[in-house]
Amino acid sequence: MNSPKQIIPKMDSRSVIVFGPTGAVGSAVARTAAALGAKVTLAMRNTSKQIAGLTSAEELSSGYKRVYADLADPDSLRVAVTEAGASHAYIYAMFQDSSDHMRPSAEALKAAGIKFVCLLSSFSVQGDIRAIQPSDPIAFGHAQVEVSLQEVFGPQGYVAIRPAFFASNTLWWRSQLLEGNEVKFPFPELKLDYISPEDIGAVCGTILAVDSGKETAVALVGPEELSVSDAIEIIGRAIEKEVKVTKVSQEEGIRILVTKSGLPEALANILSNQFAYLNDNQGYLQTPQFEEARRNIEKYLKRPPMRFSEWVDRNKEKFTAP
Repeated sequence: MNSPKQIIPKMDSRSVIVFGPTGAVGSAVARTAAALGAKVTLAMRNTSKQIAGLTSAEELSSGYKRVYADLADPDSLRVAVTEAGASHAYIYAMFQDSSDHMRPSAEALKAAGIKFVCLLSSFSVQGDIRAIQPSDPIAFGHAQVEVSLQEVFGPQGYVAIRPAFFASNTLWWRSQLLEGNEVKFPFPELKLDYISPEDIGAVCGTILAVDSGKETAVALVGPEELSVSDAIEIIGRAIEKEVKVTKVSQEEGIRILVTKSGLPEALANILSNQFAYLNDNQGYLQTPQFEEARRNIEKYLKRPPMRFSEWVDRNKEKFTAP
């Protein structure tokens, strides 16, 4: 990841705690915040796991600290934040198993000394967060966590980062690519933006280290509008495989997401319905919100966003590893 170099960190560097640092986004949050001078604590359920993009030697030399924490366990959050002495936190939404919309977790973070939270939310959250209905489960779940943060920390005490379609979601096709030269998908001409998780995390890390408190929501999208067929062709070139894309029914697409991609059936149904809606309403790529979101990566990172082909080249082994 190219760390931002244009911003000079303040002498009174912030103490940042990053929950979920083993993932691509969380790792980029931690590495970017540290590169900008923040003292970074890595909060995780399994403190022995490796951090993506960070060797043990780099972790030691850069002064990272590891603590146990579980975002679903408020008591563990209080202990972790106190041990870290952190004032700023990165968290992700846990709404599928959380009927309280993470309100107790938000309260625990604040009670332990967190003053500002950066939440990984979703581009699907648009407009009044309290007006979003449960019939749109992805948007509703993220919006309710945003409501919890707003009520606990106030409008200047948090920012919701709202990315669109992750480039890493294309790993859903990995098993099909391993099995042969064909990828089956219901909407091969569906256009998506393929934002890299590394760019998302870098924006979060920048905000946490040097630039918090200006906006309550920042939408992010990738730099391109690629059809699913185009994206699969790019992956095929990277792994030196000629791949055929076959259109199947929506029902078959759901079955493949469950049996081949390993997604829970409920999530597969939600995603399939969302894909169907986007396929019929391609205009989201040309909305004012989309255009503003497209500019935000360069606004915060002072560099262009990563193109999908570059992300695939950096991660092609993930499509071929058994």
